[in-house]
Amino acid sequence: MTQTITSTHSAKQVYFAKQALLSSGWANNVLFTVNKGCFESIQQGQQPSQDATVLSGPVLPSLANVHSHAFQRIMAGAAEVSLNPNDSFWSWRDLMYKIVQKLTPDDTRIIATQLYIDMLKAGYTQVGEFHYLHHDIGGKHYGEQGEMSNQMISAADKSGMGLTLLPVLYSHSGFGGQTPNAGQARFIHSTEDYLKLHQACETKLANHATHKLGICFHSLRAVTKPQIETVLANLSTSMPIHIHISEQQKEVQDCLDWSGRRPVQWLQDEIGLSERWCLVHATHLDQKELQAITTSNAVAGLCPTTEANLGDGIFPAVEFEQANGRWGIGSDSHVSLSIVEELRTLEYGQRLRDQKRNRLYNSTNNHPEQYRVGDHLFKQALLGGNQACDVSLGLTEGNRADFIVLDANNPFLAASISSGENNSILNRWLFASNENLVRDVFVAGLQRIKDFHHAQEESSRLAFIQVIKKVMYDA
Repeated sequence: MTQTITSTHSAKQVYFAKQALLSSGWANNVLFTVNKGCFESIQQGQQPSQDATVLSGPVLPSLANVHSHAFQRIMAGAAEVSLNPNDSFWSWRDLMYKIVQKLTPDDTRIIATQLYIDMLKAGYTQVGEFHYLHHDIGGKHYGEQGEMSNQMISAADKSGMGLTLLPVLYSHSGFGGQTPNAGQARFIHSTEDYLKLHQACETKLANHATHKLGICFHSLRAVTKPQIETVLANLSTSMPIHIHISEQQKEVQDCLDWSGRRPVQWLQDEIGLSERWCLVHATHLDQKELQAITTSNAVAGLCPTTEANLGDGIFPAVEFEQANGRWGIGSDSHVSLSIVEELRTLEYGQRLRDQKRNRLYNSTNNHPEQYRVGDHLFKQALLGGNQACDVSLGLTEGNRADFIVLDANNPFLAASISSGENNSILNRWLFASNENLVRDVFVAGLQRIKDFHHAQEESSRLAFIQVIKKVMYDA
């Protein structure tokens, strides 16, 4: 029998799935027992127990979104006006700076809440929030240390999204410690103030069930070597470290002009890479830099739809994977909040570049089932997202009980399921469907999306509309 889904962790929850993608592969008739927000047991070949909630479609792990600037969601679709035949990331950034000047703390919370609801609907249950909007319009601290970070935490709590908060150190406008410009005033911290902010965030997030904290440098052009060294020496050695790097050719050339080395090479030589690092974008790499990332087990934080939107370039994913590189996906500026679109764009970019099909797959052995592009993309995004966001998502005992349920009524999925072809489900989802097929979403065992809807979606939507009107149209 189907039970009403509980809303607290006061009791165990039991769920039953006819098909589920476990760490070992697809399994049938799976019974999940969740205790205190984690998978206590996962049993295959079972019948639904009397107290089980029977899930309505194929069950998959959720993913971590490795890279988000929540406030930029309000810009989606607003920068698609050609004002210059040489429009680039840098002209887009000018518009972003103008919008930043209008945002209040309440605005940022409202934007982030709506964003996180939409991310949950897409199948993300953890987000790496690369948060650099710290101060008031004049660049002054708010009364409470970490006020703007608190707004991100509040948005995550209200929506039910797991948060990996990445407060950003941003001090300079260019390589070599150049003075910041007026448009960057709300972002700027000294090293000392950044460490105080980080401590405040650590206190706020202590013992939170679904939230994590990381270290973040905006970019090599925004910090100096002594700053990086001081921060890393004073903060936990277990936290993930995120940084924008090699997104644009101009950035690479500016780094060469300043140091005689490309950005990833400079970072490897002067600081050193490890599996703690998430190198966001890393679009423009030479062979030595690619090897530096892959041999260190750092994660490349890929944001395919944003990188396409900004005209950044195409990440060398085929070569990166041939060197056993690790990567995750993020929605960055949030022109798209679709896992499908991120993974498709990544794969299709490689096809367009190489003029060949089926570029990203597991070719390390002769098992044809591992040649499925959709399965490979999803697995890589899961593993890379876990590492970059310091979480353990996946249908495995002991992991946090986050999972998604796909819509079994979709014709492609329905045909696969009724034919017993579980192995075609991911390819059908990722390459055949344009509508959102994520029907239900659970975070730490609790349902946050039910039949495509979130409990707070209507009030959040109305508040978000008002912020768009105020900020974008001066209503």
